[in-house]
Amino acid sequence: MKITVEFEECLKDSPRFRATIEEVEGDVGELESRLDKLVKLCIGMIDAGKAYNTANKQFVNGVRELAASSNKDEVIESSLAKFAESLQEMINYHTILFDQAQRSIKTQLMAFVKEDLRKFKEAKKQFDKVSEEKEAALTKNAQAPRNKQHEVEEATNILTATRKCFRHIVLDYVLQINVLQSKRRSEILKSMLSFMYAHLTFFHQGYDLFSELQPLMKQLGGQLDQLVVDAAKEKRDMEQKHSTIQQKDFSNDDTKLEYNVDADNGIAMEGYLFKRASNAFKTWNRRWFSIQNNQLVYQKKFKDNPTVVVEDLRLCTVKHCEDIERRFCFEVVSPTKSCILQADSEKLRQAWIKAVQNSIATAFREQGEEAEKLDRKSSTSTGSLDSGGEPKEKSLKGESALQRVMAIGGNACCCDCGQPDPRWASINLGITLCIQCSGIHRSLGVHFSKVRSLTLDSWEPELLKLMCELGNGVINQIYEARREEVGVRKPTPTDPRQEIEAYIKAKYVDRHFVRRPSDEELRSKVVSLSKQEKRLSGCSEHLPPRPPPPTPKLRPASNASVRSADSGIQNSADGSREMLATTPSTNSLPEAEAAEVPPMAMPATLPPPSPCKEVLIFSEPKEYSPGLQLYWASCARSLPDMAEALAYGAEVNWVNVEDDKRTPLIMAVQGGSLVACEFLLQNAANVNQQDAQGRGPLHHATILGHTGQVCLFLKRGANQNASDIDAKTPLSMAVDAANADIVTLLRLAKMNEEMREAEGPYMQSGDETYQDIFQDFSHMASNDPEKLNRYQQYDPPQRP
Repeated sequence: MKITVEFEECLKDSPRFRATIEEVEGDVGELESRLDKLVKLCIGMIDAGKAYNTANKQFVNGVRELAASSNKDEVIESSLAKFAESLQEMINYHTILFDQAQRSIKTQLMAFVKEDLRKFKEAKKQFDKVSEEKEAALTKNAQAPRNKQHEVEEATNILTATRKCFRHIVLDYVLQINVLQSKRRSEILKSMLSFMYAHLTFFHQGYDLFSELQPLMKQLGGQLDQLVVDAAKEKRDMEQKHSTIQQKDFSNDDTKLEYNVDADNGIAMEGYLFKRASNAFKTWNRRWFSIQNNQLVYQKKFKDNPTVVVEDLRLCTVKHCEDIERRFCFEVVSPTKSCILQADSEKLRQAWIKAVQNSIATAFREQGEEAEKLDRKSSTSTGSLDSGGEPKEKSLKGESALQRVMAIGGNACCCDCGQPDPRWASINLGITLCIQCSGIHRSLGVHFSKVRSLTLDSWEPELLKLMCELGNGVINQIYEARREEVGVRKPTPTDPRQEIEAYIKAKYVDRHFVRRPSDEELRSKVVSLSKQEKRLSGCSEHLPPRPPPPTPKLRPASNASVRSADSGIQNSADGSREMLATTPSTNSLPEAEAAEVPPMAMPATLPPPSPCKEVLIFSEPKEYSPGLQLYWASCARSLPDMAEALAYGAEVNWVNVEDDKRTPLIMAVQGGSLVACEFLLQNAANVNQQDAQGRGPLHHATILGHTGQVCLFLKRGANQNASDIDAKTPLSMAVDAANADIVTLLRLAKMNEEMREAEGPYMQSGDETYQDIFQDFSHMASNDPEKLNRYQQYDPPQRP
């Protein structure tokens, strides 16, 4: 109801005015009461909404957890995840709605109550006070006696002043009343309209959200109908199976255990057996036994790692055991121990004995087949890079690698337990291992030991040379230097696996037996390494000039005649072979044709090799460290000293900040040792780490003309597109030095990379011709390196 007070009426101070004022004051009081109540209800609604949102969030989290636990059911997982996402969006919309309610109702109306109504109340107080003063002045003026002139004048003056003040106050009061009456409508409507628009937005957002979700819900509804039908059918099938099994005779259930060598999970036979412990009490424990991978193992719980009873069934026998009190016992005997087991019945005992005997026969049969395969593979040969169609040896495998590695001192027995005739190796340590110790080494992780078979795996020539440079004797002198001093016994093959595993971890992981050098010993070692061979006077990689050997013959390519090395690199295997077949060298092209390929053209007469620009001079460092020993040992080609530095804790990517930030791998390049580079790479050296000039190992190998090292780095993932601070790539350096071998390798690697990118994930291992040529270069670098020392080195520009 709109109530307006006229200004003229207030000056008369008539009864009508007073009645209007009372009505206004009553209306304002009621308004204040209702607004206070509305604000309190709004606060309660917001608090309840926040509590609802909190509970809703917990519910959504529960839905997400249920989806995560249903990862085996893709439909349930994806559907619940989508529902949880939609419900979370609704929670966000609710949060926005409650925030808008707080702004529009609580904040806005409370401001109106506190500010406008407070001004009205203050104006009312002043009006009431001046009204009382006016009434008092009128009364006093009326009571003034006629004969007392001074009282009459005093009363008249007071009345005049009071009337003047009353007019001023009553006009302000009326103004405040009219303003309040006008503002109350806009404030209330504005706040409520804002709140209603917030609801409108909330429901629009919810509608849009669930409109997008509706197709999925309809789809799931259709699937749900089918799921209900399938569930009913599965229930009937299970009830039928249940009834059928209940009717079976279980008295001969132990005959169901059968040996199956072709089982999908690799477990030929499994079941419960009692095992007699080897302790003094000879206790019997029931365990779950299985025959798998030609081993007899058992578990106490499903999640436990299997405990191996017999490592290799080929070395054991099985027999009845009738000399003990218990029934249905049999014994599995190996060269190192025996294990007495008990079945639940005589039929089960016979089944297990037969299964072990069949496993022994199967293991011997598989060994014979594998040996036959190895013999067939070792007899095959492919074309040679050196002699065209003559046979050559690529990566060594089987007995050839085994014989060469076993010829090294100490390698005839396992490095850790002494088991004779080991057939496994750790390639980053350079040692041989028995099958049990190799399994323990695998469990250490590849950052400690990389295990490979000496008979089943292929061996690249540089890796085989690494194994021949080290050996068990060298490594044990390093890693067991303090073993006797600390009083630890070296394990034997008959010791429990747990003891051997603890010893190996103490030896290689904790390095308890490594003798740490004193500062003076370390200094003497570093100085000695820095002075070996010709490292102080210059590089020793380059040999006197010699006539270039015949160009390696490549695999036959297409019949097309190609004149230029850069003509039409195709993204197909045929195109790649054309490119490889046309790589120029001094003997593969006539003089006129060689002139057509400037980037790879060779001079008619090779100039004598220039001396190495960078002379490696040893200067007294600020401090001596294992990293510095590794640095100079890499340059001196001393693998035992490199292995010793790593055992001392040297960082394989250690940076010499006093020498252009070079790394041990760069120094191995400077030293010219292919096997030193391979040793560092096998121990996680970074093949792309650059020095202060922005040059990585591939740059340095190209500068020095080390073709074998360039081949090795490209095989190990070196970045051939990296530029130094002079914007020189390895390819541009090789072209400037006219080193056709290195140019060939770099261009082949680049082309193979482009082919792999073009063919995508379907090209797994690269072009066959590329692989063959890189194998040939690796073979030549390891077994006949002099043939690759036929070009002058690159002479890098001197920086001011």
